[in-house]
Amino acid sequence: MINDGCLPIKTIKKITAFSGHYGSGKTNIAINFAFTIKKYIDEPVTLFDLDIVNPYFRTADSIDYLTRAGIKLVSCKYANTNMEGNLLPVDVQSAFDDPIGRKVFDIGGDDVGALALGRFYNELRDFDMDMLLIINKKRPLSNDLKSTLDIMQAIEIRANTKFTGIINNTNLGNETTPDIILDSVTYANEVSQITGLPIVFTSVKRELCSCLSSLIENIFPIDIYQKPGWAIY
Repeated sequence: MINDGCLPIKTIKKITAFSGHYGSGKTNIAINFAFTIKKYIDEPVTLFDLDIVNPYFRTADSIDYLTRAGIKLVSCKYANTNMEGNLLPVDVQSAFDDPIGRKVFDIGGDDVGALALGRFYNELRDFDMDMLLIINKKRPLSNDLKSTLDIMQAIEIRANTKFTGIINNTNLGNETTPDIILDSVTYANEVSQITGLPIVFTSVKRELCSCLSSLIENIFPIDIYQKPGWAIY
């Protein structure tokens, strides 16, 4: 279904937003997604970092990679500092004022972070947009169906936006094996069936893709650009 693995390039919306529980891997997914769009679509790509509540994962940490790829980064002006708060850059409004190009949003984990997107509800109503829920069965607070559904509902309420799809990003960082990813497929399918949302792709570290490509549909190969202390992607 995708060029660089599984992304349906022709159906990518003007705005794609990623959210999920802390540690689900949304920042790394957002970065890889932006790179793939830039590779296959001849349009400007802007990555908006609205993750203003989690100091451990920052798209700003990958500014050099993004700049070299020709991707513009808009992030909280306090990213990469020890100052936290609900402060958004004025440039976020440019996502809605400028119709040219594709926009990727990295939304803060859980319902509090989702407030950042909810502030732009009126603007978002006029845009063709996907809101994708990233799930990771190996994260303690989202490793069962009930917890995942509770997180999903809380984010939707605060963001005032409904999810349109699911990304299975189950992993254990550097300890991830093909079996761990395979074992997560049933869980991802359960979430999909209960919510009625499609599984857009299953993300897999590039070096593991060859042994899983015939076993899992819609694999999205990813590289690791965020490497915090516990090395979770």
